[in-house]
Amino acid sequence: MDKLWAPWRTKYIKITRQKGCVFCKVSKPGRDEYLIFKTKYSFAVLNIFPYNNGHILIAPLRHIADISSLSKEESLDLMQSLIKAKALLDKVLKAEGYNIGINLGKSAGAGITGHLHLHIVPRWAGDTNFMTTVSDAKVISQSLKELHKQLLNAQSKKH
Repeated sequence: MDKLWAPWRTKYIKITRQKGCVFCKVSKPGRDEYLIFKTKYSFAVLNIFPYNNGHILIAPLRHIADISSLSKEESLDLMQSLIKAKALLDKVLKAEGYNIGINLGKSAGAGITGHLHLHIVPRWAGDTNFMTTVSDAKVISQSLKELHKQLLNAQSKKH
């Protein structure tokens, strides 16, 4: 049997499931390790267990589970945050495409069902290779800290 050395996954495997909402916690001051930006109604944060390099989650600040609970202002802000996050990823990673989506409910694949969030996953030709096909493993080539720093730097530069 071949082995894939991925010590960073230990944190996910051993994670102690804490009470409370991870999105509500990360949006609070002092809990923003991978927070990219925050607006009046939403925020963008790096997914610490990404599907691909640059995987960002965008969530409303308000703890709600369904899109039908969003106000018009929250809906617009959430979409504008998605557009801003994509622009930052374009600038930093130069992705060739994106998967953008919302998983509503556990049956739809939502890992966190109580707090609505959008996924934006950068994609490149050939990013699904033998590792994902043969061994159900994904190789992420950049550290979260490095990417977070690059996104913050790109955001602070004038356009």
